[in-house]
Amino acid sequence: MRRICDFFGVTETELLSNSAHFESMIALWSKPLHQQELSKPLQHLDRLYQHSQSLAKYSGFYFRYFYSFGNPGRVMRSLASIHEQDGRYYWKNIEILRDAVSGRSSGLNKYEGVLFYLADRIYIMEYETLQCGSITRATLYPSHRHRLDLLLGIQTGGPTRRGRKPGASKVALEYLGRNINIREALRRCGLYDPRDSRMRSEVMTLIENRIDPPAFVLDVEEP
Repeated sequence: MRRICDFFGVTETELLSNSAHFESMIALWSKPLHQQELSKPLQHLDRLYQHSQSLAKYSGFYFRYFYSFGNPGRVMRSLASIHEQDGRYYWKNIEILRDAVSGRSSGLNKYEGVLFYLADRIYIMEYETLQCGSITRATLYPSHRHRLDLLLGIQTGGPTRRGRKPGASKVALEYLGRNINIREALRRCGLYDPRDSRMRSEVMTLIENRIDPPAFVLDVEEP
């Protein structure tokens, strides 16, 4: 028995286990190492996907608004999209670091990620793809209205260029539609003064970051 165990690299207990369990171990050992390393994190994502509801209603393009982590007092307007592939939903977002008044640009950030619709909340997990040095997570209220307009929530992250201090802010997504002029939408992206007439005053009010007594944490009411 010991020689058989040594040959297969198993213990006596594993060798005497039921056939289904033993077959699963053999199958695991036969996988290439890189597949074994990837399987565990992918199992977590797959489990979330299995519990996630459909996000078909939310497919399309959005303007994303939030107070910039690295440019105090400025509101970032970026262009984001939600799209479906093989029954799963993915996220892309482009931030153009451009002053809306002068038109001067200091760069851009590109993000990609995944979405889940769990327990009547929409979760977005994204990472910055150019340097892979930043991860952001947003939690949004879904919309139960017939016409999709604004999605509101909270996001956590930090500046990509100026410091490394983590932060949280309110965030709003303004639905633009499924077929848009992407080039024109990108022209409207950048860093804005919240009082700029080109910004929707309703949205600027919704993303103000305040913790009013008796609250102790930043949260957001359903719009």
